Amino acid sequence: MNIQTFRAFKNRNYALFFTGQTISQIGTWMQRTGLVWLMYAMTNSTWTASLTLFASYAPTCIFSLYGGILADRYDRYKILLITQTASMLQAILLAVLVLTNKFISWEIFALTALLATINAFDVPARQPMVHEMVDNKEDLANAVALNSSMVNLARIAGPALSGIVYAKYGPGICFLLNALSFVAVITSLLLMKLPKHTPTLVKKKIMTELSEGFTYLKRTPAISLIILMFSLVSFFVLSYEPLLLAFAKVVFKGDVATYGYIKSFIGIGAIVGTFFLASLKPGTDLKIVLLFNTIILGVGLMVFSHISYFPLAMLFATMFGFGAMTQSTICLTIIHTHSDPKMRGRVMGYVAMSLFGMLPLGALLAGFISKYFGEPTILLYQGILALVIAALFAKFLRSDRLSKKEKKEFKETEGEKIDNIQ
Repeated sequence: MNIQTFRAFKNRNYALFFTGQTISQIGTWMQRTGLVWLMYAMTNSTWTASLTLFASYAPTCIFSLYGGILADRYDRYKILLITQTASMLQAILLAVLVLTNKFISWEIFALTALLATINAFDVPARQPMVHEMVDNKEDLANAVALNSSMVNLARIAGPALSGIVYAKYGPGICFLLNALSFVAVITSLLLMKLPKHTPTLVKKKIMTELSEGFTYLKRTPAISLIILMFSLVSFFVLSYEPLLLAFAKVVFKGDVATYGYIKSFIGIGAIVGTFFLASLKPGTDLKIVLLFNTIILGVGLMVFSHISYFPLAMLFATMFGFGAMTQSTICLTIIHTHSDPKMRGRVMGYVAMSLFGMLPLGALLAGFISKYFGEPTILLYQGILALVIAALFAKFLRSDRLSKKEKKEFKETEGEKIDNIQ
């Protein structure tokens, strides 16, 4: 790690955004961890936890494409101010319900779905805004990687804090602290100095714009195949979260704090992976990195699934956390650097749909099947499926390297004809 690892912080707007979002994301992970354990503790069912995760993601999948269109049409800065304020109000309502102990399951599901709906408009606006915060476009890949480090730093601190606070003060305080954390991100947005938004005249229908986004992806396999791979990994592999609840309580004989520690060690692996990506030299073939880290993800899950000794298991939780983080980060980096600026919001909508659609469906499937085969067996097969997906996409992920080798060989035999290939 060197000074180049943090070069994106030279951009004032990005530094403000990073600081505010870090605080807010810690609160978000506190709420997410506390919420899943609350529903699991009420029913002692992995299936119920899977339904909670489904409510946390499904509306984002449904509305993210529309969120992408709005992000391309309107001022993303104003959209973020609205969505972040709405998220804070949702956290306040959730905290009040739980603190007064006058809630039933459907109210929790409804508020969870409300936040997921807000995220459908927040994510497509927030991700492309990194472009507007970074003045030197050579710092863009670094900014995207650091953005992931911020999320993964929160994945370490948030669940650990949630486990401690939940055990001592209850879930309501976790949700209240999340509400307060939004003050930081809203303040950071208000302190930014961004170029004035120039509105564009929009005459096309929404369905036309959705169709244009899909057509663009079909014509851009370098992006669409990455999204396809990410969708498969999200559905079959990254949907392991409800299974970890049973590991915390049954395998490791623990409680909510144990669950928080598991999530934190996964977060440690994720943030190590983030700094690893941020430290890569410009021009590094990210698709090759994605291939090897998908293998690391699979091996880590397979070994973790059958270890009952907690300290050793955390070593492999860190390992598959390292592999899991790169899936979204590399996907976002490739999209940010290769997509047409006019299509970026819509493309991010498809990315959000692939993540927030596939992951909850996978979690439902994993939670349902685990009732019959047990959580360790399902986690083992998720690791195996990660290796299968890596094998299926290996040729595509190695395509840049192969083409360079082929060009070199051709240059040695054909000389100046290499220009025709390039």
